[in-house]
Amino acid sequence: MSNAAVTPVDLKRKLTLPLLTLYGLGVTIGAGIYVLVGTTAARAGVYAPISFLIAAAVVAFTGFTYSELSTRHPVSAGEAAYVREGLKSNTLTLIVGLLVALSGIVSSAAVSIGAAAYLGEVVSLSPTLLTIAIILIVGVVAAWGILESVLIAAIFTVIEIAGLSLVIYFGVSAEPEILSKFDTLLPPFEGVVWGGIISASLLAFFAFVGFEDIANVAEEVVEPHKNMPRGIILTLVVATILYFLVVSVVVLVVPMEELAGSAAPLALVFESAGSTASGIFRLIAIVATTNGVLIQIIMASRVIYGLSRQKSLPGFLSVVNPVTRTPLTATALIVVLVLVFATLLPIAQLAEATSTIVLIVFSLVNLALIRLKMKGQQPTDGVFVVPLWVPVMGLVSSIALLMSGFLPI
Repeated sequence: MSNAAVTPVDLKRKLTLPLLTLYGLGVTIGAGIYVLVGTTAARAGVYAPISFLIAAAVVAFTGFTYSELSTRHPVSAGEAAYVREGLKSNTLTLIVGLLVALSGIVSSAAVSIGAAAYLGEVVSLSPTLLTIAIILIVGVVAAWGILESVLIAAIFTVIEIAGLSLVIYFGVSAEPEILSKFDTLLPPFEGVVWGGIISASLLAFFAFVGFEDIANVAEEVVEPHKNMPRGIILTLVVATILYFLVVSVVVLVVPMEELAGSAAPLALVFESAGSTASGIFRLIAIVATTNGVLIQIIMASRVIYGLSRQKSLPGFLSVVNPVTRTPLTATALIVVLVLVFATLLPIAQLAEATSTIVLIVFSLVNLALIRLKMKGQQPTDGVFVVPLWVPVMGLVSSIALLMSGFLPI
């Protein structure tokens, strides 16, 4: 047997900072902001934008934790590598890696059903058939190549951002006087008001989940020691600005009684804009949901690949195709699992569990960095370093959000 036949093929470093940031935005901006505005407004009223700022501040702690760990260990299945290094537990390492992959699988399945529902308004096929078609087509794109698939995802992300920009534009165009009303978004110092704002911020948090997926393409990033922290931070900054502006416009333009009860709150801004604008926004929603499926499949396949490379899963799952330079076996496995979840299992309940999964992972990742710092393990040159209190705050805030899910609302 020739050496070429047994020499493993590595993933290809093709992701520059702009592509990495668009990847992060693509997986962060999506269903959350498109559907959560009404729910947060039901709790926080016109102060919903403040809830999103609070959520951003909470997520930022874990974001900075990921920034350091992703430069200490720029590998696929990053969370698993972080936990192995910090907590020295092979069992926890495997559990964390599988939890991250599971969150991507469940999210892909749920979002693919949403994409099929939007597409079903244009194509008269059964929802199940449309769901299967979307997953298979997206799976082929994910297997095609990291540069090609992320370029497509980047284009879709730009379209998503354009959709949110349309919300801002049409909202301000419809009622220019709202520009003078931004001061009404500042809440008074009253316990009842802030209780609603804090409660809504727990919902708004889930609109930011996704930035952590950047860690799982680290082996395909150009100059990861520089670009990983920059990509994570830029993703959170851009998402926060977009969310604040969008939510501010929506709560100032749409009557609160309509907004609080709406499952598609952003569409309410277009009610007076005519059928053309509404149709464009509907197409953007299809693109946004399909993009979510693509990026989550890429992420989950890299986690499985990384766990295999780390000897936590069978070796055949880390085989990289020499032509596409992607882990075809791992990608195929993820696509099959997404199909199973999307067509056979109660996706709504599983999707709710995704939030819990993510918060458990956040808690363990923050704990891993705390342990590394307390043991005095010095990072190598070029590593992005944060002070100890950052992962401590990340751990506390993640546990608090996790526990809040068990409290009655």
